Amino acid sequence: MDRRSFIASAGGAALAGLAGAAGFRQWQEISATVHYPGRAEGHFLRDRTALPPPSEVIEADIVIAGSGIAGLAAAWQLNRDGHRGALMIDGPQAFGNAAGGKFGEYEYPTGGHYLPLPSPESRHVRDILFDLGILLKDPYADKPTYDERFILHGPEERLLYKGAWQDGFLPTYGVDAAELAQHKRFFAEVERLRALRGSDGKRIFVFPTVLSSLDPAFDGLDRITLKQWLDQHGYTAPTLHWYLNYCCRDDYGTRYDKVSAWAGLHYYCSRWGQAANAGNGAWLTWPGGMAPVARALAEKSGIERRAGTVVALKAVDHGVEALCFTLAGGKPSTYLVKARKAVCAMPLLVAARVVDNIAALGFDAKLHMPSYAPWMVANFLMKDFPAELPDDGHPAPLSWDNVVYSEPGLGYVVSTHQDIRQTPPARTVFSAYVALSDRTPEQARRWMMSASPAQLIELASADLKAAYGWKFAPCVERVDITLRGHAMAAPLPGFRNNAGAAALRELDGPITFAHADLSGFSVFEEAAWWGCAAARKAIRT
Repeated sequence: MDRRSFIASAGGAALAGLAGAAGFRQWQEISATVHYPGRAEGHFLRDRTALPPPSEVIEADIVIAGSGIAGLAAAWQLNRDGHRGALMIDGPQAFGNAAGGKFGEYEYPTGGHYLPLPSPESRHVRDILFDLGILLKDPYADKPTYDERFILHGPEERLLYKGAWQDGFLPTYGVDAAELAQHKRFFAEVERLRALRGSDGKRIFVFPTVLSSLDPAFDGLDRITLKQWLDQHGYTAPTLHWYLNYCCRDDYGTRYDKVSAWAGLHYYCSRWGQAANAGNGAWLTWPGGMAPVARALAEKSGIERRAGTVVALKAVDHGVEALCFTLAGGKPSTYLVKARKAVCAMPLLVAARVVDNIAALGFDAKLHMPSYAPWMVANFLMKDFPAELPDDGHPAPLSWDNVVYSEPGLGYVVSTHQDIRQTPPARTVFSAYVALSDRTPEQARRWMMSASPAQLIELASADLKAAYGWKFAPCVERVDITLRGHAMAAPLPGFRNNAGAAALRELDGPITFAHADLSGFSVFEEAAWWGCAAARKAIRT
């Protein structure tokens, strides 16, 4: 007799309550390791703490400030074009939002965790994936062939709705016909918009966004929120509103009543990449999230990397100078890099404090700084798989992505899902994502700074407790929590007309800029585009 059957046969709600209490006590005993990437370095920049003079001067042809996807793409492009002599300064955390971690042999993400199949316009992404051996054949075909180890296999996703699991993220079971009709109408509209082209012949929504149509007929979408667009078009179904809000929180860390309608629709209409060996809408993913891709990019580029954070970057006669610092035991040390060109692959929030007189380059921090959404990722090392809810006639087994119909949690990803095994592994990692979108970004950051590990675990585990109840806690061995106070730029209405970001995009001088912030939101395709573009500029004399 299993534990659940024993409690049921005992017939005692009191006994079940005692079991739940025991699970709660076990949960309370679990401690978390908490990481705040960039917090200490950010406070140095914010407070302008005095730094010691450089202990070393390093010379390079091109210095890349930042090792996120934009910086790595820049390094990859330099190598592809035969350029040598570049130096990368990693920044506060190697690989930034593409970073990951390990519990022994078990990898897990601490930031981005998947990549949609790139559409034909995302030629730069296909080039990268082909060079890394992820895309195997016909990189420019409508349906290239990918390494099947990295194509997400089923079951892909499920939703806990009204106490039962169902396939997919949009509620369907128990939803009335009128709501289902609105679901169908919305996705028909998505298909129409996906194929729509502006008067300039370009698609309205593509990656990279700079290749999207500039037809002014669609400018109005960036003046309203996605919720306003839904309201204007008569979409009233609560389940559809929840789903679209979830998708905005998942991709942008921000609610749909704050996100630009253009960005909200772009989420759906730009992702139509196909594969010869996968179904439409497939994803690429790895147990460690995007960290394996970041490592592969760094290795393929062959770039020399150095630990440290650029605290001051300026153009000087015949080149640039980057003052860098490291923190060891809370004490800073510095070194100076002298180079011909620099690629500033930092978030604009950081670049505004680091680049000397950035206002002269066209970026006014008071006018042009995007709003940043905070983010929390909690990785739970599981020594066992908790028992699933009983099947209610609509079987939806444990999937790669598992979402609860709630907020602010975004559900949890099973890191070992991509392992091809005949039997489940003895242990796994559940990666729980939380967008603190139920409060303002400022309130969320204050809470992050003051919350105890127990409070962080409580919020991070909310969806998991909803899915498993008291059965979850006894299966947890360790918890690793990563807090990113300024995780991603939020594409609020008007973001496409950010004159400061546009000025930095066009800049071609001693310092070039490369970051997804230049597009207004944080996704791989945009970061990689600007990294490649900045590298090509930097090569020119």
